[in-house]
Amino acid sequence: MDKKGYALLSDPFQNKGTAFRADERAQFGLTGLLPPHVDTIAEQAQRIYQQMERKSSGIEKRRFLMDVFNRNRRLFYYVFRQHIAEFMPIVYDPVIAESIEQYSEQFINPQETAYLSIDHPEEVETTLRQAAGDREIRLIVATDAEGILGIGDWGTNGADIAVGKLMVYTAAAGINPASVLPVMLDCGTNRESLLQDPLYLGNRHERVRGKAYDDFIDAFVQTAERLFPRLYLHFEDFGRPNAAPILRRYQKTYPVFNDDCQGTGIITLAGLLGAMKITGQKLTEQRYMCFGAGTAGAGITSRICREMVEQGLSEEEARGHFYLVDKQGLLFDDMGDLTPEQKPFARKRSEFDHADSLTTLTAAVMAVKPTILVGTSTMPGAFTETIVRAMASWCDRPIVFPLSNPTELAEATAEDLIRWSDGRALVATGVPRDPVSYRGTTYEIGQANNALIYPGLGLGSMAVDAKLVTDEMISAAAHSLGAFLTPEAKGAAVIPPVTRLIEFSAAVAVAVAECAVKQGLNRRAVADVKAAVEEMVWKAEY
Repeated sequence: MDKKGYALLSDPFQNKGTAFRADERAQFGLTGLLPPHVDTIAEQAQRIYQQMERKSSGIEKRRFLMDVFNRNRRLFYYVFRQHIAEFMPIVYDPVIAESIEQYSEQFINPQETAYLSIDHPEEVETTLRQAAGDREIRLIVATDAEGILGIGDWGTNGADIAVGKLMVYTAAAGINPASVLPVMLDCGTNRESLLQDPLYLGNRHERVRGKAYDDFIDAFVQTAERLFPRLYLHFEDFGRPNAAPILRRYQKTYPVFNDDCQGTGIITLAGLLGAMKITGQKLTEQRYMCFGAGTAGAGITSRICREMVEQGLSEEEARGHFYLVDKQGLLFDDMGDLTPEQKPFARKRSEFDHADSLTTLTAAVMAVKPTILVGTSTMPGAFTETIVRAMASWCDRPIVFPLSNPTELAEATAEDLIRWSDGRALVATGVPRDPVSYRGTTYEIGQANNALIYPGLGLGSMAVDAKLVTDEMISAAAHSLGAFLTPEAKGAAVIPPVTRLIEFSAAVAVAVAECAVKQGLNRRAVADVKAAVEEMVWKAEY
């Protein structure tokens, strides 16, 4: 340790607090600066957990845990990994939404975030160097916070989303917290309440678009890749106009990943594969409808379509199984405002006798008769009793995934879906849900939580220093979760529980790393993939 005294106690990567031994206290100038008793990390963790339990609300619990995070990273992750299922909704989604909304007014600590301003692109390299210090950065989560799922554009307040995502990487997959860097790309905000808020900490102008935006993003990516040559770059919560184009721009050159375009698609695919294991059906036999055709909805659709191709269909045959519904109704190929991601799945009006009437979700469902209905619309209650009962009339096990979050924006509740389908619906939700008891059966509700996938995907990629993140690696990640299902159990979930997140992450990492090596994408020579993954895992211990 190169610090002493209070400087050491203020360094979250080196601080051990009351766990510094007597000899360490003498060596590092801490004599008399701490209470005399020397704790173990387990004793510290018990104290932290007991204090957290006394907090009355999710946001209060999160603020308390963030204080621990700011002071002592190892202790924070030790407690987090002990209580991972309980802490996930507190540290990340859904409580993080409230934290983001209050970020500027509650700001205390930057948490090693690099704040890059579009007003000063010349400072990109200086900022990244200063934020990294002498640390080797292997993982960046970068956001411009225009499209935070469920709450939209929050400008610099969205820095919390990058910090939170990185916490999940470490808690779930054991990524060394000293090797990660949250990056906030402040391009302005269109949220008027922030622009008028005297406490708002970001750039006080509307979002910059066009060439200046593209140049700024490119300056960041190119500089980060040059400064950190073993970097895995995760894009998070970019707006609909930018998310997919940015991913396309760099995914053939660098190991990059967009959780909104790809992550939700992977976990939804895993859920559908789980549903197929339960029903014994084939994915290629299904009719798929997505309500909400933005970044997440279109990304999910594309991922499921590619899986159908991998299972033997031609591209044209696969696309014939998909229907996108947005605010204007079923998407048709003659609509002038379709995004590049929507166009491949837009239908021809000639397919329907009354195409002009398909302007609502209900009308589209009745016309298409889907066997799978996925929601990414953030329209609460959109999946009505009428829709669900209709689906149950034409398929024995309707598959219904209301994925929008936070909770109040979900398209339906798991309880209603089970009841309206007489216990036949296979359900996954975007937020944690308790099991549902119905007519003597307990139905486990899988959570389509991206955290079941992206930490392991990143760990596996970094373990072999993969030069790209490919569709094959992503597919391997989705398929790896199937080993943890119990399809023969009555009321079985289509997605395994978050309580096994650490176990899942390790399995996903091995599957991804093996795929990368098979494709010849590993920049690091690896004789034993499993050993390489295990070697990469950081332990929260003193």
